[in-house]
Parts: sequence; structure tokens; C-alpha cells
Amino acid sequence: MQGIDKLEKARERVIDAIAQNMNLYGVTPSVGRLWGLMYFQDEPMTLDDMKQELGMSKTSMSTSVRNLVDLKMVDKVWKKGTRKDLYEVEEDWYQTFIDFFTIKWRSGISMNVSAIQKSLADLKELLEDEQISKEVKVEAENDIAKLNNALEYYFWLNRLVDSFESHEIFKYVPKE
Repeated sequence: MQGIDKLEKARERVIDAIAQNMNLYGVTPSVGRLWGLMYFQDEPMTLDDMKQELGMSKTSMSTSVRNLVDLKMVDKVWKKGTRKDLYEVEEDWYQTFIDFFTIKWRSGISMNVSAIQKSLADLKELLEDEQISKEVKVEAENDIAKLNNALEYYFWLNRLVDSFESHEIFKYVPKE
């Protein structure tokens, strides 16, 4: 077919860029390549289809697809007459961005808030201990102030994530 080489090269360039970009955010390049490949498909794909296109093992494909499903970037779909699992990408780039980053942000918020709250409890215990030196108590009070500031940030970040999930963000930064 005339032009197929140029079409494939154009797609490959975008797929490579997607893989590199996703790698910046902690997603392996192979998972990024898989999403890029699936993005250009007009029909849902089976694991066998993916394996054939990318030359990876079925186990690796399964792990990669599960990762993309967990990130809400790929959906499992049903097609009459097909017994194999089929997958397709979420084509709304705005929603893909929202799902990907809010999942990552919520995880980071939860981990950090939990650590801060546990440390705040430990530091408050230090302040109540009469055997602790004044110098240590002063440092504990400074740390408590710093950690309370950090909590304020994480509460703000949580509200920001809420604005993405509710799509309220589009009031302030409209889609073009």
C-alpha cells in the first residue's frame, strides 16, 4: 500500500514520545508503548494481538494491560461472539490525564499525610515527656510547625485533585 511506511513512521514517532513521557511519571516505556499502540487501533485488542504487535510475552502484556486498567487508561470491553478479553484505550486525553495524575496524587497524599500524622503524634508525646531536654522540645516544636505547614499543603493538594475529578478545573483552565 502506498504511504503505509510514512503512516507507520508518523505513528511510531508519537508512540515513542508517549512512552518517553509516561516514563517520566513512573510508567515503564513498554507500558507507554502499549498504550500508544492501542491508541492508534480502531478496534479493541486481545492480549494475543498486543503480543504479536509488540513482540512481548503474553505474561508481560497481561501485566502491562493490568497496569493501564488500574490507571484507568485502558478499559476492558465486551464484543458479541468474542470469548477473549478485549481492551481499548480511553481516547479522551483530558480524562486520561485526570485519571492518571489523580491516582498518583491521591496515593502520594495518603502516604505523606499518614507519615506526618504519625510523626506529629510522636512529637507531641515528646513535648509531654518531662525527662526530655528543653533543646529537644524546642526542635520538636519547630518540627511540629513545619509538619503542620506540610499538612496544609496536602489538604490544598487534595482540593486540587477534587477539582480535577469534578472537572471544576475546566472553569479556570478551559478545554480548547
